[in-house]
Amino acid sequence: MKLFSILALALVSAHAGASAVAKETAELGWSTSAELGAITTSGNTVGTSVTGKIDARQELNNWSNDYVFSGYFKEDENTQDDGSKVKERSAQRFSLSAKAAFKLLEDREKLFVLASHVNDKFGAYTRYTTLGIGHGSRWYASDNKSVDVEIGPGYFTGIRPDGETERGFTVRGAAALKWKISPSAVFSQTLSVERGTSNIHSSAEAAISTKINGTMQMKAAFIARNDTVVPEDKKNTDTQTSVTLVYSF
Repeated sequence: MKLFSILALALVSAHAGASAVAKETAELGWSTSAELGAITTSGNTVGTSVTGKIDARQELNNWSNDYVFSGYFKEDENTQDDGSKVKERSAQRFSLSAKAAFKLLEDREKLFVLASHVNDKFGAYTRYTTLGIGHGSRWYASDNKSVDVEIGPGYFTGIRPDGETERGFTVRGAAALKWKISPSAVFSQTLSVERGTSNIHSSAEAAISTKINGTMQMKAAFIARNDTVVPEDKKNTDTQTSVTLVYSF
């Protein structure tokens, strides 16, 4: 967890020291991507897992809006002592977020409001809701790379598996790296850290996407989520590795 704390401090420092970067004009209108991946096993091990995500972005003259929905579930078929077979859900996670950002006069400088909700049946929090505001800027830009950073206060409400409710103020820092490796391949890395009074909630994703054609891509991703304070029967870090097909329109 020390790594996440160091990265969080780095985000604050980078944001404070942001300098002027290359101009970039975003196309107005909607851009949407939908991704889906599934694994089915049979024989000695029987089970199914499905992961999916929808990301809809809207660019207006003065506003930039982003809506994201993602889901993941895993179901296994287990054999009981009496020989009967029972299907059991071993993972079930859904998340929804919406962000509205007002564009300032400086290029890629924004003020934003963010709301998110996570429902994770087997997580350290079965429900986790946040509302935050903040400032975002493009810290670095070149012909094939860009780094965006955000920082701001927020408020969260979390429900533990035993029904205990936690709530309080947080400070959130986030960063997003995009690197166009070649005309057909893009690497991306995102990091978000929310520090509250008793817990640090962090998430990170590294992904590489390769174009199949004008609208289809293949994406391989690794996601890690961490909470510093968890119940005794839970682990601090959850990870997910996936390969999905992405359709953009």
